[in-house]
Amino acid sequence: MTFSDLGVEADLVDALASKGIIEPFPIQTQTIPLALSGQDIIGQAKTGTGKTFGFGLPLIQRLGGDPAPGVKALVVVPTRELCVQVTEDLELAASNRPTKIVSIYGGKAYEGQVEQLKAGAQIVVGTPGRLLDLASQRLLSLADVQVMVLDEADKMLDLGFLPDIEKLFSQTKPTRHTMLFSATMPGPIVALARRFMTKPIHIRATDPDEGLTQANIKHVVYRAHALDKDEVIGRILQAEGRGKTVIFTRTKRAAAKLVEELGDRGYNAGAVHGDMSQEARERSMAAFKAGKRDVLIATDVAARGIDVNDVTHVINHTVPDDHDTYLHRAGRTGRAGKTGIAVTFVDWADMHKWALINRALEMGIPEPVETYSSSPHLYADLDIPEGSKGRLKATPIPRVEKEAARPPRERSRGGSGSTGGGRSSGAPSGAGRSEAGSSAGTASSEGERTGAPRRRRRRRSGGSGGASGAGSTTGTSAAE
Repeated sequence: MTFSDLGVEADLVDALASKGIIEPFPIQTQTIPLALSGQDIIGQAKTGTGKTFGFGLPLIQRLGGDPAPGVKALVVVPTRELCVQVTEDLELAASNRPTKIVSIYGGKAYEGQVEQLKAGAQIVVGTPGRLLDLASQRLLSLADVQVMVLDEADKMLDLGFLPDIEKLFSQTKPTRHTMLFSATMPGPIVALARRFMTKPIHIRATDPDEGLTQANIKHVVYRAHALDKDEVIGRILQAEGRGKTVIFTRTKRAAAKLVEELGDRGYNAGAVHGDMSQEARERSMAAFKAGKRDVLIATDVAARGIDVNDVTHVINHTVPDDHDTYLHRAGRTGRAGKTGIAVTFVDWADMHKWALINRALEMGIPEPVETYSSSPHLYADLDIPEGSKGRLKATPIPRVEKEAARPPRERSRGGSGSTGGGRSSGAPSGAGRSEAGSSAGTASSEGERTGAPRRRRRRRSGGSGGASGAGSTTGTSAAE
């Protein structure tokens, strides 16, 4: 079956074909014909199965070949990264049409986004906070919205966006066409759908014989020691056939630390987390997508926006908080029908979290095997070449550490050497020492004989006796 068979117009089909997208996925096959007819839809499918085109193609087609200026369609997403990704997909689909699409999200200046709205953009993809902000300033009007889409609705619930979603719905016409897409369907999302949708059809694009996890993803779970994780990760990154890899950390600090550690080990890693500016996050994501970096370290804030088809491995540096988060993290690999590997490290203190995830997803791994970087099964499970270490290059020792590592005698010789450099501008070293020593002795004996007040000696550094006196005198004159 092709997109043309589903009723998609030729210019949209050609746009997809230019990127090698020919055959629709199951969620697209089931949703596109209904959405083209204006039917309200609740679409449920595992992440990475093509939901964006499932609602994007009907949305663009229903606006017409040359829509009038002004916001006619609104796509609401939970995160900035997903906002950028959805916008890129819609721009691809509409590349043969004059339809304009704008991303509206926080972390970037208002001016550019407002200019695109004033220029007549017809489709807005945005996060709830910035959308409401612009609407309250009367810079964004939703009065003429004909189609409204909620993408990743369950994440909206997790982030506490439901009140904002209700406010956005209230600013649109009740007659709008509404579509809601999500990987999971918690009770509050179902209640939201009943409240704001008109006789929606619930579509589940899953295989009845398939488990809750994707069949094309291999799940590997290890009980690992925190101090050994970096070494284990370094060895996993040398596995046969490894492509782009996403590593999830629990905190922003852990993400930043791991980026530095992997860079030190010779890996080309980038990061996406909340402490980075929006521009830095976008640059890091763009470098990962373009293949300039093959390792991306992220917190869950970015999990929904990483839509890269050639991610081969996902590594959970720490166990996720719940099974939904686990599914969304693992769903970054095995996308578009490809295979993938999801590796999860479980700390001893987090065994109770894993027990809940294992039970909810029916994974059959109640006791993760205790694993270290030297464990033979690590190499066998993940196809790591024998003898691989977690470091691609030796770490250079900083100059300060090199100096501190030298024996004390060598350091003292180094100090006297510099003093000697000062002596070279004056008399020969031997003469300098003898003259200084004799004069010092004379002064001392004269003071004792005459009873004259004794001079306070300046504390000398760099040795003892007359040599140090010469060094200090010479050093003083050199400094002057």
